[in-house]
Amino acid sequence: MTHLTDLLAAVAHGVDPGPFALLRRDGADELELFTGPVDTVERLADIPLTPGTPGARTLALVPFRQIIERGFACVDDGAPLECLQVREHRRIALADALAALPDEPVRTVDAAFDVTDEEYARTVQRVLAEEIGSGEGANFVIHRTLNATVQGAPLTAALAALRRLLVAERGAYWTFVVHTGTRTLVGASPERHVSVDDGLVMMNPISGTFRSAGGTPDRAALLRFLADQKEVEELYMVLDEELKMMAAVAEHGGQVIGPYLKEMSHLAHTEYLLAGQGTRDVREVLRETMFVPTVTGSPMENACRVIARHERRGRGYYAGVLALLGHDEAGRQTLDAPILIRTAEISPTGRLRVPVGATLVRHSTAAGEVAETHAKAAGVLAALGLGPAAPAGGGPVARLADDPAVRDALAARNAPLARFWLDQRAPDAPGLPGLVGRRVLIVDAEDTFTGMLAHQLGALGLAVTIRPWHASGPVDAYDLVVVGPGPGDPGSPHEPKMVALRSLLARLLATGRPTLAVCLGHQVLAGLLGLPLHRREAPYQGLQREVPLFGRTRRVGFYSTFTARAEADHLITAYGPVELARDAGDGAVHALRGQGFAGVQFHPESVLSPDGLAVLTELVTDLLPASHPDRLSATGGRA
Repeated sequence: MTHLTDLLAAVAHGVDPGPFALLRRDGADELELFTGPVDTVERLADIPLTPGTPGARTLALVPFRQIIERGFACVDDGAPLECLQVREHRRIALADALAALPDEPVRTVDAAFDVTDEEYARTVQRVLAEEIGSGEGANFVIHRTLNATVQGAPLTAALAALRRLLVAERGAYWTFVVHTGTRTLVGASPERHVSVDDGLVMMNPISGTFRSAGGTPDRAALLRFLADQKEVEELYMVLDEELKMMAAVAEHGGQVIGPYLKEMSHLAHTEYLLAGQGTRDVREVLRETMFVPTVTGSPMENACRVIARHERRGRGYYAGVLALLGHDEAGRQTLDAPILIRTAEISPTGRLRVPVGATLVRHSTAAGEVAETHAKAAGVLAALGLGPAAPAGGGPVARLADDPAVRDALAARNAPLARFWLDQRAPDAPGLPGLVGRRVLIVDAEDTFTGMLAHQLGALGLAVTIRPWHASGPVDAYDLVVVGPGPGDPGSPHEPKMVALRSLLARLLATGRPTLAVCLGHQVLAGLLGLPLHRREAPYQGLQREVPLFGRTRRVGFYSTFTARAEADHLITAYGPVELARDAGDGAVHALRGQGFAGVQFHPESVLSPDGLAVLTELVTDLLPASHPDRLSATGGRA
């Protein structure tokens, strides 16, 4: 089947037309129809992408279980990685598609969430107390699924739902139906997962949910939402997490663009755009970005453990991606991949699943996150006849994003952020005298903030290697060892990661190898120096603070639940005197430095650390003495 009319005629007569995808990309005045055979592959690297005619070659349905390729925890439900190999590609005008698609109500029965509101609320409370409260991470996404049964032909229902989404939903990155023969997906995803075009890699972190009925825009309520600290911090945290991913797939990391307001029929989101140049195979880009924090949490590896621990069931395709791979006119690989959220899956027997999740952060409330799951599902549920449609207006819907006060509120969100990630950086900028070419080893303790650290250190001229905490190897070839951040309890006596970090830091201290410890590494270092470690009553996850730092006040970002404490600014240790930068109130140690070593509790590499690069530069140049570097301004750029 190559034409929409032929395809719809077959469906109307109860004949399976074969695998196809029908989709509208953001703002397009046309739909694209892809047809071809479907194969199943085991790994992302196996997705077919043979060189040839420019254009789309493969549409891959990537399930959440594919995260096992990265060695992360997962309840493996066996959902297959299906690949539609594009044999025909047609374009259909939007008006023609709307005229042809079935315009009839979708009827379902037995609709119910697999987890009740009360059960979901209890799970939210457990995650806040047991995971965020114990230092396991900054935020986690826990999902629930609405199940129902479609009355009538499932494929007809999916196409009718697509029509309703095309008419009623706005602001979607992709609006689509994908039919493989074994399943049909229909949805309107607001979020780009990752795209690659002309060597430009782009990601699109979205977070914060402003709920509305879709009627007259409520300007005052939106401005309150934009000022809400919980919503602001939630977006900053996913921005940091996707910057970690951009650090892996873009040669010089990602540049932050935005923020913007994404308005849809039932809700609005705040979003950023990240961009950077890359040369990796697009299948590697997909693998390194499985899966974004807006559907998992951070830090990523531990977020997957938390999801498996609390959900205790597979996710199917929820939080996975659709990935359209191909080539451009110059033969370069292309990729366009929305996240599989706001999406329904319908089986050939009519079983309907609509998974939806909420992002849990330290400010979350159980009632608020329950309400968020309902709001996020509203658009696709309305298209399936399971919820009220957004009220139809008498003309174009007024855009709240065009309001000057809204634009100002969005722009103000960048004021406290690190310019290193917001400003365009020259890739060939010279490093600092005395640092260029010197070798640094970063030990990754399961938090890919280390990738962002590598880009900042690289910008100073250092040659950086990243090594996982569990990988053995010498350190004597490096001028500096950075023991990096990660989740967990630094005082755990038997947890293998903590044992390994303590052993490494003890060796570094004993040999005098220049050492910088960050966050978890700092906590372990503080413990070795004899400082007591405490769990904070309120976690410092995604929190920005001004702190005293060796005679200066610095604005930096924290992602921590534990802290070392001290009663004085100086400490005598077996490794010599140590100077401490402490909190005046509770004695929390924000940083420390001694002969040949230093530690910081905060994340100098975070977007929440506007003074982070200046702090990092001062510490590194002290640890690697040479001719004095150029003076850095308080904003992290050269004065």
